[in-house]
Formats: sequence, structure tokens, C-alpha cells
Amino acid sequence: MGSSTPSLFFPPEVMAKCYSDLAPIPPLRPSRRTPPQSHASLCAIRRQLASFVLHCSRSCASPLLEPKNLPDEFPAVPPAPAPAPALLPDAVPKLGISNKFIRGLCSDPQTEQLAFECYRRALLQPGFLPEKKTANALTVQLLRAKQWGSLELLVQDMGAHGVLPEKRTCARLVACCIRAGRFGLADAVLAVLEARKGAPAVMAFGAAMQAYNKLHMYRSTVLLYGQARVARLPLGAAAYRAAMAACGALGEPDMVASLFKLYRSQKWYPSDGCAEAYAVVCDALAKAGRPLDALRSLREMEADGLSPSAATYSSVIGALADAREKAAAEDLYHQAWDSKMLGDPDMFLKLTVMHVEAGVVEETIEVAKGMRQIGLRVTDCILSTIINGFVKRRGLKPAIRAYDKLVFIGCEPGQVTYASVINVYCRLGRSDRAEAVFSEMIGRGFDKCVVAYGNMISMYGKIRRASEAMKLLAMMKHKGCEPNALVYNSLLDMNGRLGNSKQAEKMWKEMVRRKVRPDRISYTAIILANNRAGEPDRCMELYQEFRETGGKVDKAMAGLMVGVFSKCSRFNELIELLKDMNGTKLKLDRRLYMTVLRSLRDAGLEVHVKWLQSNFTFMEEKT
Repeated sequence: MGSSTPSLFFPPEVMAKCYSDLAPIPPLRPSRRTPPQSHASLCAIRRQLASFVLHCSRSCASPLLEPKNLPDEFPAVPPAPAPAPALLPDAVPKLGISNKFIRGLCSDPQTEQLAFECYRRALLQPGFLPEKKTANALTVQLLRAKQWGSLELLVQDMGAHGVLPEKRTCARLVACCIRAGRFGLADAVLAVLEARKGAPAVMAFGAAMQAYNKLHMYRSTVLLYGQARVARLPLGAAAYRAAMAACGALGEPDMVASLFKLYRSQKWYPSDGCAEAYAVVCDALAKAGRPLDALRSLREMEADGLSPSAATYSSVIGALADAREKAAAEDLYHQAWDSKMLGDPDMFLKLTVMHVEAGVVEETIEVAKGMRQIGLRVTDCILSTIINGFVKRRGLKPAIRAYDKLVFIGCEPGQVTYASVINVYCRLGRSDRAEAVFSEMIGRGFDKCVVAYGNMISMYGKIRRASEAMKLLAMMKHKGCEPNALVYNSLLDMNGRLGNSKQAEKMWKEMVRRKVRPDRISYTAIILANNRAGEPDRCMELYQEFRETGGKVDKAMAGLMVGVFSKCSRFNELIELLKDMNGTKLKLDRRLYMTVLRSLRDAGLEVHVKWLQSNFTFMEEKT
């Protein structure tokens, strides 16, 4: 490269002027070997040239950024005897920075960082106007480098000069700004594009609405849609779908339907995204509790020759099941089954609940079979719903048979299902089967289920196997599973029935120490234990504590305390309790009625005897 190379770009007098105003450039060491003329050397020359241009153009600005690796042919210029006055911006010499030169810098990774600064210097040249290709190249380069401050300046220049990048670049610019949280910059870009209108504005507004939806900023999407409508921009299909999706997420199905009507009236309808638009409408109507309207939209979709997706089927079937539209839900379910468009476990759960509520629990087994056939795992929630549904509608033994069928078809029970089955076996008195299921549950790693522990301890208490109950309590604590009121109630009741008041008191103190709040069943159990142990004072103390904490007396508590007060001749407390019972319409059985009656007569309280006979009648116990 000869010494005449710079003159190809700058007049000699311009170069002399630039160098006369600057400090001398130190000469560079001559290269020991001549580099081959390759792409790398051309890139280096381009980088040197860009540095030189910036060096010269900053003659009127602050201190120089000295160029690096300038060609050997540039001789050092001796310092000027006196510094020249700084040039005003409008007096900057014509350095000849062209749009093509700036684009060349953008295309090279080694010089792209200098492109925007050269562009800003070129704006000071009289008659320089950025071209569309230049704006596009600069936008892409600044987005890649995430230089948001430079992008703000570039957007201002776009508005001032009326030069916009390509429409796809405009859309990318807005979307990147929103994803990066630069919402003010995104609004500035949209304002510039809105003023110019045209295809870039349409595509950018659509991209912005989609970007806001991805951030779940649905209200911003709706506001953008309104802004575009006011500006009379002919929005595209993607923008309409984004607006519909935002309104659906905000729970405005009527707005979704209105937008869809506008969507269908456009000249580009039908488009490639029609199925997606229908899906948005169906989903919005389904979530709004309008399953029949959602089903109607699905049928319109089919009439237009479009096939619903698995998500659309699941949404509409789930809404029909929630509304207990059994016939419509089953019909659509079979249609989706034939189309192989089923795969949402939540939809199967809703169908299961629908069948249980309708009383046809046998069909829940078919739902589970269907899930297994399409390769879906039957969730623990669905299995427990089926078991509890059979218990509620058919009884305990049919529930066990249903459980065996589910296990046979390959369903794997979880913690909740295991707890439900253990409860059924405990209620049936099948302690051996309950223990087997409990062992299986522990073996599969479900060793922190408080409900299962509570059911087992309650069962051991009812069959008077206190040692096994206490072992299970110790195991429960060892596993890190904190006992709750149900567990302690079972232990208190067991010790009360066995007459072991000391152990009951020990459990009571442990319950208080662990800050487990006792309920009415807890107080009834501990009072029963002390009553059987002949501790009436302790019984009355516990009863007083129960009433002070706001406890309401039920039939079991009332019957227990009537006996305690009668034995202790505490007639004032007895009469108060009877009045409370009379106010809550609680009745005494024959045994308690006769006990109270004899106690009042023995005490000579004839007035209270007459009051008892006039206000209370006893119930005959069923045999």
C-alpha cells in the first residue's frame, strides 16, 4: 500500500489541516516482514483507516484517541508552532465518511465497535444523510452489543431524518427492548414508527404485543392494541392473536370474542394462525365458566376445516366436566380419543370428579384405564379421588375391590392413596391388611404421612394394642414426622378406654409441650381417662379450661360431664350444663336422664326435678 493511499479518501489539504491541529503522531516501527495480502490484512487496514478517520474528526473535540497500527507510509508530522483554534461542529472538514464505509465497518467483527462513532461523526458532515441500509446495519450491530444508550441516539436520528431500518429489524428492535426491560426505549421506537406508519410499524406493534405477553404484561398488550387502533394501523394476524391472548389471560371473554369477530373480518382471513386464534377463544370461554360457548366455538373451528389441538380439547372437556355437562363432556372426550388428542392429566382428574359427583363411580375405573392406554401416569390425586368416591358412593368393600383393579392395570399409588386405603382397612377392622399396605408405603419412601400414622395408631387403640401404637409413635418421631392432634387424640382415647390415666396425662403434657392445640375430642378423651381413674376434680378442672378457651359442648362431652357433676353432687354446675344443653337442643339418653333425675331427687331439689321433666325427654337407645 503506497503513500498515496490516504488521498483516495481524503484531499491532501484536508489531511494537512487535520494534522496541523493535532499533536504529532509518533512514528511506528517498521514491520520486519511484509504480511501476505489476505483477508486478515484487509481487515487490519480497514481498522487502521477507521481509527485514522476518528483521529482526524476529533480535531475539534476533547483529547485524541491515538490511532493504533497506522501504516508505515504515514510520516510523522512535526508539531505546529502554535495551536490552531478549535473548529465549530458545523465547520468540521469534509472527511468523506460515507454510508458504504459505515456499513463496511459494521460487517467486520474487528471494526464494528467503531461503526457507530464514525456514524455520529459523519452526521456532522454537511449534506450527509443516513441511508436505510446504514440504519439497519447499525441497529443490528448495537442490538448484538446491547448498547442501549447508543440505540437511544440512533432512534432519535431515525425520527429526525425519517430513515428507518427494515421492517423485520424494527420488530426485532422493539422485542429486544421489551425483553431487556427497556420499556421507555421501546415506546420511543413505536412512536417513531407510528408517525411513519407503513409495514415496519405494523410488524413492530405485533412484535411488541407478543413480547409483552411473554412477560405476562397483558395490560400493556391491551394498551398497545388500543394505541394501534387509534393510529389506524392495519394490524396483522399475529397482533390480533396477541391481543386476544392478553384479554383471555385478564379474564375478559367478551373482549376476546369481539376481537375474534374483527379477526375474521380481515381480508387476510383465513391465515396460518387461525387454529391458534380459535384455541385462544375456546380457552378464554372455558376459563370464564362458559363451557357451552367454548364448545360452540370448537364446532365453528371444525366447520372452517381446522383441527383442534390437544390443549383445546382438554380445555373445553375440562370446562364441561366442571359444569357437570356430563353428556357433552363424554361426547367430546370420545371424539378427542378417536383423534388421539388427549394428554392432559388435569382434564382426566376433572372427568373423574364429574363421574364421582354424578354417582357413576364405575366409570372412573375406565378413565384410569384410558390414561394407561395412552401412556399417561395415573396421578395420586386421581387414584385417591377414585378410592374416596367408591367409599362415599358404594361403601368400604367396593372401594377395596376398586383399589385392587387399579393396581392390576398398572397404577402406582402415592402417599394420599395409601393413606385412604389404610383408612378403609382400619374401618373394616382388617388390621393385617392395613399393616401390609402401611409397610408397602414405608418401603416406597412415603414415611412422613401423618394421616397414615394417625389411622394406624387409631386402629391399634381400638383393638387395644397399646404397645404397637407407642412403637409407631416413636417411629413417627424418628422419621421426623411431627404428630398432630389426630395422633394425640387417638392415643388419649386409647389410654382413656384402657383406664390408663397416667399415660393419658403424659400424652397430654407432651401435646402441650409440642404446642399442638387440643380440640374438643382431645378434652373429651382426657376427661374420660380421668373419670375412669376416679379423678373428678381433674375432670372439672379440664372442663373449666375447655369452656374458658371457647369450647362448645357436644353430646359426648355433655353426657360425660353430666355423670361427673351428678357423682360429685355439683348441682349448680349440673343445672348450668343442662341449661346449655337445652339451648342447643341436645338430648340425654335414658341412662343419663335417669342418673340426673335420681341425683336431683336425692338432693331434694324438687323444683329442678320438675324443670328437668318439663324441658327434657330422653332418647331410647337403638339396639
